[in-house]
Formats: sequence, C-alpha cells, structure tokens
Amino acid sequence: MTMNSAAGSSTPLEELYMDLHQNPELSFSEHRTSALIAERLLALGLDVTTGIGGTGVVGVLTTGEGPVVMLRADMDALPVKEDTGLPYSSTARGIDGNGTDVPVMHACGHDIHMAALLGALEQLVATRSQWSGTLIALFQPAEENGGGAQVMVDDGLYTKIPLPDVVLGQHVFPFPAGKLGAHPGPAMAAVDSLNVRMFGRGGHGSEPETTIDPVVMAAATVMRLQGVVAREVGAQEVAVVSIGSLHVGATSNIISDEARLGISIRSFDEGVRARVIDAVERIVTAEAMASGATTPPEFSYAERYPVTVNDPVASERTMAAFRAAFGEARMFDPGALTGSEDVGNLASAAGAPLVYWMLGGSDPEEYAAAESAGTIRSDIPTNHSPHYAPVMQPTLATGVEALVVAAREWLGSAAR
Repeated sequence: MTMNSAAGSSTPLEELYMDLHQNPELSFSEHRTSALIAERLLALGLDVTTGIGGTGVVGVLTTGEGPVVMLRADMDALPVKEDTGLPYSSTARGIDGNGTDVPVMHACGHDIHMAALLGALEQLVATRSQWSGTLIALFQPAEENGGGAQVMVDDGLYTKIPLPDVVLGQHVFPFPAGKLGAHPGPAMAAVDSLNVRMFGRGGHGSEPETTIDPVVMAAATVMRLQGVVAREVGAQEVAVVSIGSLHVGATSNIISDEARLGISIRSFDEGVRARVIDAVERIVTAEAMASGATTPPEFSYAERYPVTVNDPVASERTMAAFRAAFGEARMFDPGALTGSEDVGNLASAAGAPLVYWMLGGSDPEEYAAAESAGTIRSDIPTNHSPHYAPVMQPTLATGVEALVVAAREWLGSAAR
C-alpha cells in the first residue's frame, strides 16, 4: 500500500513525519526542528548534545563494549513553494541568506530522513539488550546550503562525541518506494557552487549606446557556458554545469550596472573538476572583456562538497545484510548520481568508511507506468521540485527498517 494523505489511522511516526513536513526550516535556521529532535532523543534515553555547528543535534547510546556506529540524517529544507496538493503541505516561510522572505518546503526529503532515523532509534533502544557498542544519531544542519557536516566537524564534533567506526545514512530519491541500494565507490558527484558578479555601466533604456549592458553580457555568458561540457569534457568523463539563477535589473526602461549568476558545477574526477572550474571562470572573464566591461567579474564559492565515496567493502557488507532482510528483488544499484552530498565529510574527518544508500520514494505503480511509457523524466517529480513528495508508505517503513538492519549489522552482539 502507498499513502500520501493524512489518514485518520496515521501512526505516531507518520504524524511526526507530517509535522516535520509542515514545518520546514532553512539551512542553519532549523531551531524548531532541532529542539523537537533533542526532546525526542532525551525521551529515548540518549545522551544529547545540541548546538553543534549551530543547530546540529547528536544523541549517543552506549550499551557496552563494541563498535561505534553513526547514523546520520539532515534537517534543512529549501526555498521552494510547495505545490503537491497534500493535506499536510507546507505554507511556511523563512528568511534566506540574502535577507529575503521566501517560501520553504522539504523538497528534498529530509523530513523522511529525520522521521526514519527517529523511528529506527525507537526500535534500537527497545532492543538494546540484543546489541553491544555505541550508537550515534547525528542530525545535521545545512546540507543544502552551507556545508553543515564540515561546520559540525569544525565546531569540535569529534571532541564531543566518540569517533565512529562507520558512518551510515540514506537519501530518499525518485526510485520505486520499497527499494533501496548503494553504489560502491564514487556514488554522488562533487559540487562547486559559484556565485558571479558581472559589472557593466547602467543607464537609460532609450540610450543603450551609453551603457555597458550587463543583460547582454550575462546572456552571452550563459549561452557560452553550455559549451563547457559539450566541448571541453571527454565523452567518457562526467560533468554538469547548470546556471540556476540569473538576476539583473528591476524594470524595463533602466539598464542595470551589474548581473549576478549562480552556477552549479558537478564532477566525479578531480582533474575534470579543475578543468571545468577553470573553463567557467575563463569564459565569464572573457565575455566581460568582450562586452567592454571596465571592472573584471567577481567570483565567490559557496558550498563545495567532495565526491561522495562509498567504501566498497563496507558497502558490500551492508548490502548483504539488506539482501538478507529485504530480499534480492527489493535491491538495486542506483549508479553514480550527479546529485551531491556532504555526508562524506563526517566519515573522512573520523577516518571511517561511509555507506550511503538510496531509498526509493516514488509510488511504485506510477513509476512502473512512467517507465513503461518512457516518461519518467516528465511524470515523476524529482528532488528540489515543488511537486516532490515521497509517498509516505512504504517509504517511511523501509527507511526505518534499513537503518535498523544496517546498525545491527555493524553493532556487536550482546553477551549471552
């Protein structure tokens, strides 16, 4: 059964999920969310530390000698206006990093991540007599914007909690709900988010000859950047260059004096990464010169996440446990995804292997129909879309069980 409605028979965990979905918060503003999580962790009997990296929350439970296992979930939402039609849709608003009032939505499924981890903790606490070791539940701020994982590390995360022997986590994605799997090795792309300011000379719209028009400058730049991957990246290499934002001017009869571009660069190889970044900066600079700009462009980088790499040995061990628990039919290899994550910073800072798997969240029947018709890209909403909403079940139940199975695989057995 799939469900994406607020049914009267909702379980407490589903009610929690709907509450999180209706009350999203932007990166580093997850104050209500972190307070709710801390309260839940304390009620479960975990040792709780709050305020790591601003709004990060960590709960620790030790039952005896054994491995230290970290389970991670991210908390932040996106500046997106929800258009799912769900009875528990978000109408929340927040203030973004530019001081602008924006709509806010859990358009990337972090509400599923949090609810699933809290549900898994309930089960792991209830069965604590059956395992031995230390369980760490880490709820991270600002995965979407600000590199919250590294901010937590820089704030002394591993001076406040034990070093994990393995870092485990999951991300809901538009694959069929009930399925899950991890891709060994490079699993998600590195990302470099680049903000660019291009400077012209403003003036009256009736006299463009007296100006250096940043609209034309920016438009030429956007079109030229489309050739970076097509003409400077080899056919066997992978890179993505996307211009997600372009802001210039305020009215039709005034030529502004600057343009701002937001550029996202994705890659899996450090050589490709460096080459693409160099090409983007070269083209921006050249187009400014071609337009006669007297001031060179300014470049500033926001989040810069490394390639997410799943340790092959640890991934196979975890996937073997999943196959035993869920059956081969529910397993799949998602391949290397061009989306990006910063969970790897938690693992690399601890010197621990990472296992990060994909959790299906799309209605299986709708997905099968779209796959048959060849319309997955148009009919199945993706993460960051205003229409994106994982079906509550079996997504949530599968996410809970996956975390429990993975944790129990890595934790020691209690002495008999």
